[in-house]
Amino acid sequence: MEWLSAIRAAIDYIEKHLTDDISAQDVAGQVYLSPFFLQRGFSWMTGYGMGEYLRSRRLYQAALDLQGTDEKVIDIALRYGYETSESFTKAFSRFHGVTPSQVRGGASVRAFLPLTIKISIQGGHQMDYKITPMFPFKVIGFQKVFDNETAYAETPKFWDEICEKYAYNVYAGNAPANPYEQALVDNCIGEYGVCIDDIGNGKFRYLIAGKYTGGDVPEDMVVYEFPRCDWAVFNCLGPIPEALQSVNTRIFREWLPGNPDYELCGNASVEWYDCVNGKKSDPDYHSAIWVPVKKRT
Repeated sequence: MEWLSAIRAAIDYIEKHLTDDISAQDVAGQVYLSPFFLQRGFSWMTGYGMGEYLRSRRLYQAALDLQGTDEKVIDIALRYGYETSESFTKAFSRFHGVTPSQVRGGASVRAFLPLTIKISIQGGHQMDYKITPMFPFKVIGFQKVFDNETAYAETPKFWDEICEKYAYNVYAGNAPANPYEQALVDNCIGEYGVCIDDIGNGKFRYLIAGKYTGGDVPEDMVVYEFPRCDWAVFNCLGPIPEALQSVNTRIFREWLPGNPDYELCGNASVEWYDCVNGKKSDPDYHSAIWVPVKKRT
């Protein structure tokens, strides 16, 4: 399915199932996309996480039900996926700024209407990318599972944690003091940030990784193999994470919608970081985003 049509179809499916128990996996299955890529693209194109959008639409519809019917609060709460009136009231009040009983008394609510996706082509800048076939390759790294809704805030903390534990000693020019530091040096761990969507439930694996060169794999580290694939490689210049986020936005808002030649495939993506030249805060720091693609047929 063409990318823009997929996002629109996802919104339409959500709208038709606001009172059903649906997940990102259910939505992705309807539009034939990986849940990971769908949720990431949905966020970049709309400004909302898919779960956030679904909750917001349900809470707005619940407010309309409160205004237009005499149904019990608990019945409305159950309809929109809340198991108790207390959990519903808490979420409702946080979203609308008033309680359900206040709405029944005439208080105004926050409107949250269905999204309409439109693409506006602006400017004349071409994206700096190339299509690169790659043989199978393995990466090794430190792994953590993230929730799609909170990953952008939590992933940088994971990088700080790994640097604190294993990187600063060798970055200072000292010999590796343990197997983890040795693996970091041998495999240039930190060159890649790898997102892998293979566990479901709105979560994905993230690896702070390097290209695996063989040898022992320390306990709690993992090796992941990418199959032979074509990759769209998008170059990026600028400080991290702002520059990469900007490129990510352009991929999903400009490059994918209506692309006549390529579409997404696979269940993983890669952030590449230049580990040799410059600092990540430099205005000309070099990084890249690798996205697996296939030729349209």
